[in-house]
Amino acid sequence: MKTTFILSKDPRFESTGDLTMAQLVMDLAREAHQVQVLCLSAHPDATDGGYRRVAKPHPRAIPIVAGSLLRRRSLVHTRFLSGELVDAVRATSTDLFVADHSYMAECVLAAFGSGAKDFLAVNTVVPESLIWTGTRGLAGRIDSPRIIRDETRVALAARSVASYDKQEADHYRSLGIERSYWLDLTLPPARRVPVEATPPRLLFLGDRRWAPNQEAFLQLLQWWPRIADGIAGAELCIVGAADPDQPAPRLPAGVRELGFVEDLDGFLAGCRALAAPIRTGGGVRVKILDAVSRGLPVIGTGPAVGSLGELLGIASIDDPGEFIDRCRNYLLDRGAAAGYGARLYEIGADRWQNRLPHKTVDEWLR
Repeated sequence: MKTTFILSKDPRFESTGDLTMAQLVMDLAREAHQVQVLCLSAHPDATDGGYRRVAKPHPRAIPIVAGSLLRRRSLVHTRFLSGELVDAVRATSTDLFVADHSYMAECVLAAFGSGAKDFLAVNTVVPESLIWTGTRGLAGRIDSPRIIRDETRVALAARSVASYDKQEADHYRSLGIERSYWLDLTLPPARRVPVEATPPRLLFLGDRRWAPNQEAFLQLLQWWPRIADGIAGAELCIVGAADPDQPAPRLPAGVRELGFVEDLDGFLAGCRALAAPIRTGGGVRVKILDAVSRGLPVIGTGPAVGSLGELLGIASIDDPGEFIDRCRNYLLDRGAAAGYGARLYEIGADRWQNRLPHKTVDEWLR
């Protein structure tokens, strides 16, 4: 079956959490599908990677707002629609289009109208309205209801719809969309972290140009003196790009900001646990899945863990005192941290060996 994935980013030139998951889905789909990729790109003339590239429209505020008002669509569902992309969709020979994000389905609906119902699958990824509410200020809060309306319209127009968020998949099913799936994906087992041999080093991992990560970073800095109190050699290592638009905060004793780490595998092998005090949900949670695939303990809030808590047995900790105590416990007790990491690793490895992620993707696209 020839299946064409439509991406809003170019995997050759960009690296993000949603692209990591899209690559995983495409790899799993390749077992039963002949996969093609049509993507928006800042490098439309590039020929490597085997992708068909279309120039990514430059985000110009006035045309986007005007198009949004004219079409009665949300800003994000207007932003990624271009005539060139619609033409590329029409010219693509395929049995199935798979839109990665609801807004990327607009080009298929524009090209084929109601006929798209027969050959359009949509991965909403996560509820975009949550992201806009949490990261786009007043404009995001105003546009959020229109995003929900657009996502519902797209879901109803598709043959099948899926999400990495279980609540969203359940919501669509409650609307009568029976072919609604929770993509309960996990990553393949990676090199296991020897937690029992690690120093008392806590890790924060995330691109802080993403507002929820910046918010969590500042929160963890505030809690760190209480976490590290009386623990000899305790470290908090911050990995990921800083937000250039935010002032650099004063780092408490024991905190190291590392930015980009060239040998991330090697560095993670020396960490005791991952701390993710995320307050605004909506991400694809790749860092949680990556930690589990390595047997690295996860200390996360409800928004950080999301549906993965139920899937992998990760307790969400939203009380600040309890979060701090859990961090201290793992820094002080190697055995407790190692036991928890081993359980996470075994759950993830067992899911992969039993091909549960493979079956989920196959059922959604079948």
